Amino acid sequence: MADFALHWGGGELLLCPERAAFWVEQRVLLVADFHLGKAHSFRRLGVPVPGGTSEANLMRLGALVQRLGAAEVVFLGDFLHSTRSRGGPGIDAFAAWSAPRRDLALTLVRGNHDRQAGDPPAELGIAVVDEPLRRGPWSLCHHPSPRPGQASVAGHLHPGATLGGRTFDRLRLPAFHARDGVLVLPAFGEFTGLATVRRRPDDLCFVTDGLTVHRLP
Repeated sequence: MADFALHWGGGELLLCPERAAFWVEQRVLLVADFHLGKAHSFRRLGVPVPGGTSEANLMRLGALVQRLGAAEVVFLGDFLHSTRSRGGPGIDAFAAWSAPRRDLALTLVRGNHDRQAGDPPAELGIAVVDEPLRRGPWSLCHHPSPRPGQASVAGHLHPGATLGGRTFDRLRLPAFHARDGVLVLPAFGEFTGLATVRRRPDDLCFVTDGLTVHRLP
């Protein structure tokens, strides 16, 4: 994996191909828009979507925690997708995932989906706070609102970028997008979709192909 080292708002972050950011100094992994149980929620509504996405997301998260030696994971909002996610297999999968990782601190900064779904079950061991969470030089948020005098790291928008020219030669990839002092992370969840970023000249934009993070010109 090829991370991208970014100096952001007075601190250093690694932008990771797995669609997360890592604060090396404090060993804190930042993950946005996990959307645990989204596929299950859709199936309960009668939408025929495939299963196994929560387990795949947890496998990727576990591999990333191990690769980086993370001591804490901070979820930047939308950990649960909906109230229908609470009784689904995603909760059981997360409990099984976290059980052997008792030394890994888990924190959730509430997002809009969390306010609808409710806080995660207490047995998952996730500390829950409202935004913004002040850590080091940053405000850690779900909603990407500029905060005067301090850089932010946020989620919510599920940013992506379109590469290529002609219709059949275009590729859409998850993106890290920075504007007006706010760095927005790509959605970590697989089953979340992308919102194409309309870049301005002063924006920073990085895309990930799952192996490498590339800065766009």
